[in-house]
Amino acid sequence: MTASATRSWQGITIPAPGTYLLDQRHKRVGFLARHMMVTGVRGQFEEVNARIVVGEDPLQSSVRATMWAASINTQQPDRDAHVRSGDFLDVEKYPTLEYRSTGVKWLGSSDPIFQWARLKTHRPGYQGGAGNIPHQAANTLGRFILTGELTIKGITLPVDLHAQFGGTHRDPEGYDIFGFTATAEINREDYGLLWNVALETGGVLLAKTVRIEIAAEAYRQPLGAGLTGYVKEYPVY
Repeated sequence: MTASATRSWQGITIPAPGTYLLDQRHKRVGFLARHMMVTGVRGQFEEVNARIVVGEDPLQSSVRATMWAASINTQQPDRDAHVRSGDFLDVEKYPTLEYRSTGVKWLGSSDPIFQWARLKTHRPGYQGGAGNIPHQAANTLGRFILTGELTIKGITLPVDLHAQFGGTHRDPEGYDIFGFTATAEINREDYGLLWNVALETGGVLLAKTVRIEIAAEAYRQPLGAGLTGYVKEYPVY
């Protein structure tokens, strides 16, 4: 790779078209589940593979990802064993979770907090100065909705990921990379994850709503290359 694999689109710098693979060294594909009605417990899947195809038209891009259920890690071995069991993921019968995108929607490149601040300073009668509002980083922010389908325990349902593009660079090893974050919320009971315990004081041990949290980098796959280098060689279905 010699030329920088980037281009300008909608006022931001984005990756050139091509196939990008999840960087195994810079990823977190996890979740947040509310526990005992008072706090959140975070976990993640350690073994994940994803292929991102960036289209000539960025809105025609696509993502396919596979998460290995047995690789769940909540930093508590007994809890991990329970989540792997038939009460939850049933990893023996359903070894993977799958995500497949079905579309991309562009939401714009301005951060809502900056837009709100600028509108406030320009309201009639306001005496303050807009010069105190920091400028967001140019050519980096980009917000999208990734429509798609998530499969857990053989049940496939639509799930929209609210994604933010973090920018693109060439790393010290010569790979063209880009970063991104994404979130979504699902009802675990829709996927047959029904186990729970009623609390004597009211409520339940585990909330129904689970928040998906993703923060990762992807690197451009060289032409003719297989799943080598950064990525562990799991298949993507």
